Amino acid sequence: MPGFDRISELPESLITQILLRLPTKDSVKTSVLSTRWKNLWLNVPGLDLTCSDFPFEDEEYEQVFINFIDRFLEFNPESRLQTFEVDYKRREIRGFKDRIGTAINRGIRLLDAVSSTMYWEEECIMYPYLEFMPLNLFTSKTLVTLKLRDSALNDPGLVSMPCLKFMILREVRWSGTMSLEKLVSGCPVLEDLTLVRTLICHIDDDELPVTRVRSRSLKTFYVPLAYGVGCRSRVPDKVLEIDAPGLENMTLKEDHFDGIVVKNLTSLFMIELNIMFAVDYRRSFDPEDLSKRNEIGDFLTGISRARHMIISQKTVKALESYSKVGSIPKFNKLSHLKAVFPSPLLPFLPAFLESFPNLKNLILKIAFAKDDETEELNLINVPRCIVSTLECVEIKGLFEWEEEEMKIARYFLENAAVLKKLTMSFIDYPRYASNSDVYEDLDKLTKRSQQCRIIVDDE
Repeated sequence: MPGFDRISELPESLITQILLRLPTKDSVKTSVLSTRWKNLWLNVPGLDLTCSDFPFEDEEYEQVFINFIDRFLEFNPESRLQTFEVDYKRREIRGFKDRIGTAINRGIRLLDAVSSTMYWEEECIMYPYLEFMPLNLFTSKTLVTLKLRDSALNDPGLVSMPCLKFMILREVRWSGTMSLEKLVSGCPVLEDLTLVRTLICHIDDDELPVTRVRSRSLKTFYVPLAYGVGCRSRVPDKVLEIDAPGLENMTLKEDHFDGIVVKNLTSLFMIELNIMFAVDYRRSFDPEDLSKRNEIGDFLTGISRARHMIISQKTVKALESYSKVGSIPKFNKLSHLKAVFPSPLLPFLPAFLESFPNLKNLILKIAFAKDDETEELNLINVPRCIVSTLECVEIKGLFEWEEEEMKIARYFLENAAVLKKLTMSFIDYPRYASNSDVYEDLDKLTKRSQQCRIIVDDE
C-alpha cells in the first residue's frame, strides 16, 4: 500500500536495535516523526556521541554535554546497555568518568572513549589533562570490546575482564604500577590487540623500560601507522616485548619502540613489517651497534616460523644494512612473500631470497629511482627457492620495458625450474609498453616462456 509506514509497525525492541546502528544525533531526529517515536531514542541500548554533535562555541558546552548523557542514562536506569561510544577530545569534561562507570555497571559490551586532548600550563610547561578511567572498568564481566584513546589508567589492584576479546589502545597513559602487562594478564580470552604508544612522557610509567604483552590467547597484534614523519620518541630506550604462543598475525606498521623482543611465537602465520628498528623517521639503526645487531638477529629468529610475510621498502633497506654485519635466519616455513625493493637494492634480492628456501609465491614491487645513478643490474646468484619451489612471481611497479626490466624477468624465467606463472604489472599501463612488445621480447629472451603462463597487466 503506497505511503504505508511499515517501520512504525515493528516492535519497539526491533526499532531500538535499528536505531542502535545510527549515531545518537541521528536517532534523536526520529523523535519528530510521531508521538510514538518521541522517546524511542532514549530506549536505544547504546550511546554514540562526539563533541562535534554540540555547539563548540557554547559557554555551557560541558554542562549541555553532561546533561544530555545524564538524561539518556536516567530515562530507563534499570535497562541493560550494549554500547557506549563517546568522543570528547576537544574539551575537558569533568565528571565524565562517573558516567562511564554507570554505563559499565549496566552491562555494556562495547566501550569506545576518546578522551580530552586539552593542555594546561604550569611554570611555562604544558601538561595534558588526563581522563582516568573508572576502576570498575577493570572488573567488567560483560565488556567484549574496549577502545581507548588519550585516556589514563590507574592500577585497580585487580584486573578481571573475562569476556574481553578486542582491545584498541591509542596513546594511553599508564600511572603508578599500572601497565599494559597487568591489563592484558587480566583478559584471559583476549584475541586482538591494537597498540599505539604515546611518544611523549606525561606520567611516571614512561620511566619503565619495557612494555610487555604476555598472553596465551592473543591471536592478532597490530601497531598501525600513526605518526608518519613525526614518529620521533621523546622517551628513549623503550622496548616492546611480545610473549604470545597463540599469536597468528602480527603487523608492525611503525617504529613506536626502540627495540622489539619476541618470545614463543610458535603459532605465527603472517607477519607484516614496515619498520627500521629505530624510533626516528630520519634514521635507521647503526650497524656498528653490537647490541642492536643482536636484537635484530634475535627478532628475525623469533618470527622465522611465519608462513606469510609482507615487508616494506624501509624494512628491506634495514635488512640489507643488517645483512652486511649479521646473518638473516632461514624462514623454512614461509611460502608467500610480498616485498617492496628499491631498485638500487635489487642486487641484494638473491641473497635475501636465500632466507626463504621453500618460497612458492613472490610478489615483488620495485620502487624504481630512474633519476638516480645506479650501477648496472647483475643478478647472478640463484637461491634455492628459485631452483626448486618458486611457482608464481608477480613483478609490480614497472614503468617502462627496458633493459633493467628485461633482466629481472629473464632472471626468473631462466632460473625458476618449476615456475608456473609470471605476471608483469605496469604503472600507467599501457602508456610505456604494449602486450606485443613485452611478449615478443620475452620469447626472444628464453624458451621458458613456453613452459609457464606469462601475464602482462596494469596495477
